[in-house]
Amino acid sequence: MATEIERKFLVLNDDWRRDVSSETRYRQGYLSIRETASVRVRRGGDRAFLSIKSGKSALRRLEFEYEIPLVDAEQILDEVIDLPVIDKTRYLAPLGGHVWEVDVFAGANEGLVVAEVELGSEDEVFERPAWLGEEVSQDPRYLNINLVHKPYRDWS
Repeated sequence: MATEIERKFLVLNDDWRRDVSSETRYRQGYLSIRETASVRVRRGGDRAFLSIKSGKSALRRLEFEYEIPLVDAEQILDEVIDLPVIDKTRYLAPLGGHVWEVDVFAGANEGLVVAEVELGSEDEVFERPAWLGEEVSQDPRYLNINLVHKPYRDWS
């Protein structure tokens, strides 16, 4: 059993780009969405995963992830999932002993840029990059599962 502890922030500007070590385009779609759990298929680069996330806390969730064949993921994303698919590019930016994941969304969520950091505990101290803005970890609008139903372009 794996526990994911993650904090999410808005990004103030493009200064994060100078710290980027890699980038990967992701397509992900949800097979099941419940209030406290989701099952998704995600393709990133030449790898694909089936992921199950569950939890009532915005910061701490159980996460189970299994690699699946790329061809299966593509078929599931194209033919099985009937909800919109999330399209984003993830940039990795190592800083202060952590790796920040900066997600730049496309499609219906274009214009949204968030940064996430995974931690070992909810109270772990971490360096805040100067380009980091408001924390949105507790705001459910920024969860990918909610961006499927109410994309960023529809926010007023």
